[in-house]
Amino acid sequence: MPLLPARRACRIACILLLAAALPGVVAPAAATDAPRPGQLLIASRSMGDPRFSEAVILILHHDAGGAFGIVINRPIGERSIKSLLAATGEGKEAGVTGNLRVFAGGPVEPQLGFVIHTPDYRRKDTLTIDDEVAMTPDRAILVDIGHRRGPRKSLIAFGYAGWAAGQLEAEIADHAWYIAPGDPRLIFDTPRAELWDEAMARRLREL
Repeated sequence: MPLLPARRACRIACILLLAAALPGVVAPAAATDAPRPGQLLIASRSMGDPRFSEAVILILHHDAGGAFGIVINRPIGERSIKSLLAATGEGKEAGVTGNLRVFAGGPVEPQLGFVIHTPDYRRKDTLTIDDEVAMTPDRAILVDIGHRRGPRKSLIAFGYAGWAAGQLEAEIADHAWYIAPGDPRLIFDTPRAELWDEAMARRLREL
């Protein structure tokens, strides 16, 4: 499976986040009852799409143009960083050790990899979501993690969930999703089998 094709991943992330990234350009605000970047989107029991049954999604971007997030409770397993780097086809890295948790991040572009991590690490293409979480789509972060100079906490996901303008707001109005604060404990530490229940307990309001 190809992993972290850096140029393509960065291009997609930049397209989705263009309005926020360009100096002087202010994206229209999303609806006030919709999730903000860094918050969690929790599938309700009435979720009609089986791909998102009991899904918990970390929202990375949301404005009037659409939304973009990563499912963080669909574990695939642990992989060695060396094998993840080898899958990119961009050469071997000496001295790399350790493993990373790997997740199915969503049904869109499942060949693309995104590293979700604490914001103590930053590269040129790192997207700082809020004070608690960031995302880097470049394989170089794997090299740094493998050399023990990466972020304090991290996980990697393949694929993402995306919504067109107004789509997520309509799904929330249709009682498909709850919203919860993006507590880093939930994002990085809570056992994945317990995450939906834990996030539901933290939901901000009833549908």
